[in-house]
Amino acid sequence: MNTLSYKTVSAKKTTVNKQWVVVDAQGEILGRLSSKIAMIVRGKNKPSYTPHVDCGDNVIVINADKVKLTGNKFSEKQYVSYTGYPGGQRFISPKELMAKHPERVVEKAVRGMLPKNRLGRAIYKNLYVYAGTDHPHAAQNPTTIKL
Repeated sequence: MNTLSYKTVSAKKTTVNKQWVVVDAQGEILGRLSSKIAMIVRGKNKPSYTPHVDCGDNVIVINADKVKLTGNKFSEKQYVSYTGYPGGQRFISPKELMAKHPERVVEKAVRGMLPKNRLGRAIYKNLYVYAGTDHPHAAQNPTTIKL
């Protein structure tokens, strides 16, 4: 048996083939949509996936304001932040966050599914979320995918 034909190819930053993808979030459930987006941004859907390299695609999410949450999560779920000062813990529900910044609900969900290290922070920069249908990335010729 020829063992030379069974070499595992490890992707490098220079050899990665990154593409642009558009995902429509209209009517989708937040958690299911976010897990699929996180998988594409991380690159786990590619055969050349390498854990220590940013080999995922650039994902553009449109209609983030039309995403759904199941059950009572829309009003009862709480996002927690801390200002750094004593008594500075802040709570906000998805209902309030959707009224102010609808794209942040999807961003927070996807960010929580990425690694908590410098690679995860670099991968997160490949995610672009917009509340409406318009986005400024038409020059990249993104392909639309249905999740």
